[in-house]
Amino acid sequence: MIQIINGLVYGSFLYLLSVGLVLIFGLRRVTNFAHGGLFMLGAYISYAVAAYLGFWTGMVVSVVALAALGVLLDRFVFRPLAHEDAIVTLLVTFGLLFVVEDLVRTIWGKDFLTVAPPQILSGVVPMFGATFPVYRLFVIAVALAVAAGLAIWLRSSRVGLYVRASSVDPVTTGMQGVDTDRLSALVVAIGTGLAGLSGTIAGPLLALSSSMGGYIIIDCFVVVVTGGLTSFTGVFIAALLIGQVHNLGIVFVPELASMLPLAIMALVLTLRPQGLAGAGK
Repeated sequence: MIQIINGLVYGSFLYLLSVGLVLIFGLRRVTNFAHGGLFMLGAYISYAVAAYLGFWTGMVVSVVALAALGVLLDRFVFRPLAHEDAIVTLLVTFGLLFVVEDLVRTIWGKDFLTVAPPQILSGVVPMFGATFPVYRLFVIAVALAVAAGLAIWLRSSRVGLYVRASSVDPVTTGMQGVDTDRLSALVVAIGTGLAGLSGTIAGPLLALSSSMGGYIIIDCFVVVVTGGLTSFTGVFIAALLIGQVHNLGIVFVPELASMLPLAIMALVLTLRPQGLAGAGK
């Protein structure tokens, strides 16, 4: 049972990172490989700030800094490349991933860094005859809060309505008087802000390194493709599924653990090419 909860923790973490990709792809149709680099940058910014001002301040600064970076990314990269071939944008974002990795390596070095959880989340709780870290339960709670917040925002607010409309038909939405460029900047900022949040969350879970973004982005794309590219429901289900498969694979068949998520994605695409929940659901 503890291993299943550990799978939920990893799935929740994957969701926090992957949902930002879904937001950006849904509106900008950009396959953003730089997202892994932004996640890593968010982790290091949070680490640097937390060393002086504490974990929670580090989290806020990381989210705000990455959201601001997202606005710049949308204005000076995504918008100028909006009418270019998709492969051009993909290669540009892939190059940005390496730029961010070099930047982090230059500032913080190549050594692995560790981050302690905040004092209030540093203990353990008894669970199913064993003990379980409180911080890992916190990761699940944050993922559920983000999923609920996004669902309410997209379904109940006027801006959420514009986002959904623009992701289906940006031209017609623009003709109705909606400033789609401003809307895109907001969505990209939220997506990259979530990269900052997941980077902060990753601090006490993973060792910080300049290659952590390139490693995790593969699992995130597996989640997004399996879920249905633009489906928020699909990415939530896929993240929990891939988290369980990855975690149980490490326990029972460690030599195949890294291949199992790819096998799940291939199986889903074979049986259901539109993904688990279909696009836009």
